[in-house]
Amino acid sequence: MNTTTTKNVCGDKWYLNLDKPEEALKFLGFIAIFVIRTLLHHVMKPLGQPYLTTDFAIGLILGNLPKFREAFSGPYSVTLNNIIEFGMICHMFVMGLEMNPSVLLRPPTKDAFIAYTSMFTTFVIAFATTPFLHYTKTAPFIFSLALSLMASSTGSPILTRVISNLKIRKSDLGKLASAAGVHTDMISTLFYCFGFIFFPTEKPLPRPLHRFFRALLMFCLFLAQVTFTSIVSPIFLNWVNNENPEGKPLKGSHLVMSLAFVVLICSFPTWPPESMYNPILSAFTAGLFLPNQGRMSKWIINKINYLLSTVFYPIFFFWVGFIIHMRNFDITDKMAWARFFALLGTVILGKVVGTVLCGVLLGYHVPETASLGLLLTTKGHFHVYLAALAIRTNRVKNTTGAMIIFVIVLTVVYSPFVVMDIIKRARKRVPVHIMALQWLDPTTELRILIGLHGQHNIGSTLNLMEICHGGREPGSIFYATDMVELTDEIAATLKKGGGAGQSSDSVTITDRSVTEMRESITAAVNGYGELRNGQGVTVRRMLALSTFVTMAHDVCGLADELMVSIIILPFHKRRNPDGTLDSGHAGFRHVNRKILKNAPCSIGILVDRSFGQTEEAWRPGASMDIAIIFIGGRDDREALAFAAQVARHPAVKLNVIRFLEDKSSQNAQKRSSILNRASVVEQEEEMKLDDECFAEFYERYIAGGGRVSYMEKHLTNSSETFTALKSLDGEYGLVIVGRGGGRASSGLTTGLNDWQQCPELGPIGDVLSGSDFSHNTSMLIIQQQRTRGQLEGLHDDFTIL
Repeated sequence: MNTTTTKNVCGDKWYLNLDKPEEALKFLGFIAIFVIRTLLHHVMKPLGQPYLTTDFAIGLILGNLPKFREAFSGPYSVTLNNIIEFGMICHMFVMGLEMNPSVLLRPPTKDAFIAYTSMFTTFVIAFATTPFLHYTKTAPFIFSLALSLMASSTGSPILTRVISNLKIRKSDLGKLASAAGVHTDMISTLFYCFGFIFFPTEKPLPRPLHRFFRALLMFCLFLAQVTFTSIVSPIFLNWVNNENPEGKPLKGSHLVMSLAFVVLICSFPTWPPESMYNPILSAFTAGLFLPNQGRMSKWIINKINYLLSTVFYPIFFFWVGFIIHMRNFDITDKMAWARFFALLGTVILGKVVGTVLCGVLLGYHVPETASLGLLLTTKGHFHVYLAALAIRTNRVKNTTGAMIIFVIVLTVVYSPFVVMDIIKRARKRVPVHIMALQWLDPTTELRILIGLHGQHNIGSTLNLMEICHGGREPGSIFYATDMVELTDEIAATLKKGGGAGQSSDSVTITDRSVTEMRESITAAVNGYGELRNGQGVTVRRMLALSTFVTMAHDVCGLADELMVSIIILPFHKRRNPDGTLDSGHAGFRHVNRKILKNAPCSIGILVDRSFGQTEEAWRPGASMDIAIIFIGGRDDREALAFAAQVARHPAVKLNVIRFLEDKSSQNAQKRSSILNRASVVEQEEEMKLDDECFAEFYERYIAGGGRVSYMEKHLTNSSETFTALKSLDGEYGLVIVGRGGGRASSGLTTGLNDWQQCPELGPIGDVLSGSDFSHNTSMLIIQQQRTRGQLEGLHDDFTIL
């Protein structure tokens, strides 16, 4: 059955008819808004822009298309206004609900001082300059107060979103900006609530006494709302939360009662017709004094935020574009441009001056506090709504109101670039400890942490210490660390008080099997240390006693504390008597994987097939054949740096094998054709680093002659790589390879990942450790230090202030 759009003779009633073009246009318009905003946001995401920027651009364009303006004129504009008012009630309610008013009762913190100072300086400058620019002829004093307050406020939801998207929220500046933004937003909105009570904008009463009684009525309603919400709502919501524990579905009756309670506290100050209390500000006050902890409050926050972000905000900015009628925008109005630049300059100058003054008193760096001031200029949806409302109610001209909105949006546009500049400066100023062999200062001692699972790792540990030292000056420190699982049985034998050889000196292990194992390892490594006494070798015993869940964290913390350049861990599979590897220990495999992901330095995993059983490298006349396979990438460069340490030892015969990709092959040409420009540039940079690193190694260890030999293999694909690896079978006692990170010549390893059994070894290491290869060849797979956190070169919680 078709509906029609007619005027009923009994009254003006409007019905929807999808058969008419203008009705279908409304639906197509809203669909277009949602589709275009998603596409445009992905395009602008590299610039760090939030949805507000894209929503405003789309709304400004679609809201000024003649067809859309005609479709939403007349009674539809009233409906659109009602939708916007309801959406802003939800927006302000959840904004208040996410704030904590109790901070106002505590002694001011650093973020509060910055918020107050920046608000005060901005408000003073704005209030001093606004009257001279003649924004409006209607109640200029009240408008100057409102505009100055808006200039001094901050849109905390937008600022928090920008800081979170660009990954600096955990940093000291990010935390300070978020806290100061929320503080500023809460204070300024509360001032709006008081300002509306004492300076109402609707239906001015002729007599001062009437105006006084109306203000008194609204103030009493405000106090009643705050008191009722603060006292009753915790009791009610605690009861609802107790009746609906986590893990069980919410009861429908309790959900309905909770929503009804929220509607009650939001709306009752607006019930008396004489009050004229603003429902949007009433919703903010109700949300501010509602408890924001508990299941029901979190459910309300999540649901309303989802509704706002997916449905309301695109419609809101379409309404803003509809209000800003660009045909009435006078681009030649010099006074409007003067107001634009004056307001923008006032916002920036006031915030920067306030934060810099306060930052100097608090001992912060001036450039960082200036950036903090720029971030605090960020405005939000509520400020856009106030400016659009001023246009709709004819308090300012269309051009002037549009300029105010442009200033508000511009503060959001440049905020991500301010954050990017902060990150750029932080990378230069924040100390980053690079703990890797490639960047090891030759004048500093070499520090290596070697993990041991048991007595079967003694032989490989001694050989590793010997070949890594190689007569190095100024010396080497090896931390032989026992990795012992803390079981219930072992925990029951622990006694307080340190024991010999324990790193923490906090407990003594009395379990017989563990003590015997540790004594055996201690005797062996201490014996080696005594043998190399006076030759720059220092051996220290450490212990990582913990469950497999926390062992990786403990080992990483130990490596960070000791400032080692590399951690060398045993592979989780042990050698069987016939030379094959067993099925492995799942717990130690979990530990290895977590350390690979979180280690503060480079990592090596030793697959010991015969390395621990070979003749000790320090014995007279001993000889050890070692090969390094170099393909490219940061891990291979680190493996080459490790090989440079090994090459110094007189008993080591090192063979460097470089796999080069044949660029003339069809496979290489196909791969290069499908790479985008960014990938090509990245590969070229990696290859340049590979060539520089290898050229330095070649000049130092190969060109001059000696025990280091060199071999090149030109390959075209992973199949030839596998064949080349197979040809090395049984020739070397130890093969050093990189795990594969940052490898530009990926064509040589593409496909090897398809049948990987142990991805933690990388494609080359996994192939070499397979059962098809020699049982007498051990592998050392090396991964260079990864920068921790989500910001390249920085920790997430970097400190710059």
